[in-house]
Amino acid sequence: MTDNPQLLLANNFVQYTNRNVFLTGKAGTGKTTFLRRMKEESPKRMVVVAPTGVAAINAGGVTIHSMFQLPFGPIVPGTVMSESGNRRFSKEKIDIIRSMDLLVIDEISMVRADLLDGIDSVLRMYRNKLLPFGGVQLLMIGDLQQLAPVIKDEEWNLLKTHYATQFFFSSKALEQTPLVNIELKHIYRQNDEAFIDILNKIRNQQIDGDTLTRLNQRYIPGFSPKTEDGYIILTTHNHSAKRINDQHLEQLSARPHHFKATIEGDFPEYSHPTDADLVLKLGAQVMFVKNDLSPEKRYYNGKIGTIQQINGDTIQVKCANETLIEVTPQEWRNIKYSIDATTQEIIESETGKFIQYPLKTAWAITIHKSQGLTFERAIIDAGQSFAHGQVYVALSRCKTLEGMVLSSPITASSFRDDNSVQTFSRHVETHQPDEQQFDDAKINYQHTLLFELFNLAPMSSRLNYLHRQTGEHAAALHGTLTPVIDAMLLTFRNEVMPVAEKFMSQIKQYTAIVPDIEKNEPLQGRIAKAAPWFAEKMESIMAEPLKGVAVVSDNKTIKKQVTDALIRFKEELHIKIACFNACAKGFDMKTYLDTRAKAILVKHEAAAATVKKSASDEAASLTINHPILYARLKQWRNQKAEENNYPVYVILPTATMAELCNKLPLYMPELSAIKGLGKKKIAEYGPEIMAMIMTYRKENNIETAEIVPINFDDAKSEKQPAIHTRQVSLNLFREGMTIDQIAEQRGFVRSTIENHLSHFIEKGELSLDGLMDKHQIDTITDYIATHQIMGISEIKDALGDAVSYGNIRMVISYLKQQSKTE
Repeated sequence: MTDNPQLLLANNFVQYTNRNVFLTGKAGTGKTTFLRRMKEESPKRMVVVAPTGVAAINAGGVTIHSMFQLPFGPIVPGTVMSESGNRRFSKEKIDIIRSMDLLVIDEISMVRADLLDGIDSVLRMYRNKLLPFGGVQLLMIGDLQQLAPVIKDEEWNLLKTHYATQFFFSSKALEQTPLVNIELKHIYRQNDEAFIDILNKIRNQQIDGDTLTRLNQRYIPGFSPKTEDGYIILTTHNHSAKRINDQHLEQLSARPHHFKATIEGDFPEYSHPTDADLVLKLGAQVMFVKNDLSPEKRYYNGKIGTIQQINGDTIQVKCANETLIEVTPQEWRNIKYSIDATTQEIIESETGKFIQYPLKTAWAITIHKSQGLTFERAIIDAGQSFAHGQVYVALSRCKTLEGMVLSSPITASSFRDDNSVQTFSRHVETHQPDEQQFDDAKINYQHTLLFELFNLAPMSSRLNYLHRQTGEHAAALHGTLTPVIDAMLLTFRNEVMPVAEKFMSQIKQYTAIVPDIEKNEPLQGRIAKAAPWFAEKMESIMAEPLKGVAVVSDNKTIKKQVTDALIRFKEELHIKIACFNACAKGFDMKTYLDTRAKAILVKHEAAAATVKKSASDEAASLTINHPILYARLKQWRNQKAEENNYPVYVILPTATMAELCNKLPLYMPELSAIKGLGKKKIAEYGPEIMAMIMTYRKENNIETAEIVPINFDDAKSEKQPAIHTRQVSLNLFREGMTIDQIAEQRGFVRSTIENHLSHFIEKGELSLDGLMDKHQIDTITDYIATHQIMGISEIKDALGDAVSYGNIRMVISYLKQQSKTE
């Protein structure tokens, strides 16, 4: 790479800046080699995609559509792409998108503008919605003189009002971001200067008479090559290539040999590099479809030879003027990207393998499938070329002019050029960056990252929003969250923000003297002191106080709003603390990027874990003296609410539970002094509440007393024997009233009356007859008899609307009564 200035410059822009890069160049200039090296050496968290399955396999990546789960049809700007169906992203994929630094798109010439904008919409969805591509750096590799995007007329009719062309450079998102264009000049594939000159003139639309004359010297009518010469025919259509290969194979008298590929896991057919059922014969002309990874490098992708021997599983191939090559099955991997659980790095995970001999019959191949290949000798049949770049791709596959034969003359009309491509290509050629532009971009990137670190405005915005949420809903929130946020905001504004603003001004002063931050020793010394100070402040005034609070509210909507605001703030806080700690010895770009990416991965889990409080945690936040009792009351309250389909605060508000736990009422009449407990609630729930309190008192050796019911219907009730509320319901039932009539008269819900009557069913004082029909009784009884029951909710979930909670309780009471008499 060091001997190629354009490759070195491209490497530097990708590694040390955040600029989007378009890397182009003539066929054979080393674009694929550059990508392979980037995958091996880049410190950035990288994902590689390509527009087709075979291109993705060759690039060692995945397809654009599988990575971003985009539709195969046109993506019309302004339409909303929902996340339903096959667009529902897994948590792991979201993590990959959120944490990657670099997106590499290979074969960019075949990517449509709307597809690139589709990528932009997904990246904005999960990253920064205000930045093109969500702030991810792009490396786009390809040659616009080669194959163009595939687009149908009806698709273009939908898109042409939005895009000037179908090519990637017309992308709306790409227009919003500066693009570094680097064109590779040195050609590794061809050494024939005359041939290189012809190809350059074709690329630059400078096809004059002399160029066509020299090119058509290779038109040889009736050319019939010898088998050992190893010529391959490049044609425009799949059916033509298949017909030629089938005919030549059929003409060979040797018997066919079938070689079945071994396919493991997920490896879709459109990604197969050769036939899964490979049919070969002795004497067949074949092409290698993979580079030899052994030290000998005996073959490369596109090398032509003839099968000399097939003996069992052994295939020997003879290439021109070379010794026999013994070919063995090779392996292709289908990958997906995942997050390593230990290192938190983006890694390639194997999802499938394709194991087959790296060969395919090769008397002919389509020009489309030849892209990226190199041929010593080729016959070009481009008379029916139908797309931009086809003829150029075919010609540029050849290493020399002498190794190429034309099956029909080439005319100026054979080159289907696109004026927009030529205009953009001229812009690329005349706007090549230099070393000074790289130095400026590198320093600008350093400054961007350092200011990002010490810019506390996003955190201030999150905290202000959280403060606004807790303030607006203070009446519906319980516990210490609101005062904690109030105090936190005050301290942050007074003690932290002024220091951050002052330090950012100092950074500007230091960088004005030495712009390169990593070489600015005085500034690095200041960073090494400032970063730990900010980290400690974040921990002490924000992280620590938030550990002891929870979002407690009976209003589900408010609780969710405040919880979401708290999670977002804690995410920002987690990332800042991690990044400040990483800069305790000074600012290093690679360390900072790596730390930030890993912090982003775990931020949501860390924040969500701290706000997902149990009942006992809520009790601590509410400063409750008896959290265990609070947990029991809350569980009972929630179950009652579920059974009756009520909001939880209708049964018992949180503040009421907190007061019950702190006061521990000893006698039933004391309940009337608890805020939130009126006569009706005490009559309905008082005995159960007092029972729980008495049980808790006994467990903890606290004074207990008998539970005495209260009759609110009679002002002189203290002088009369109390009638339990259950007994009142039973008496009314025996007088001939239905359950619904009793509930209406007493001001209760139906399930409460059913609970009252269940008590007497279990005692054997009341029969199920008249309360439930036989089918309901049998349904519930059969389910209980055939299942290990964990609770009433399980039975209700299983049987659905056919039965009610009250039905289930009455049958259980009946079964308990039956077991006592047996």
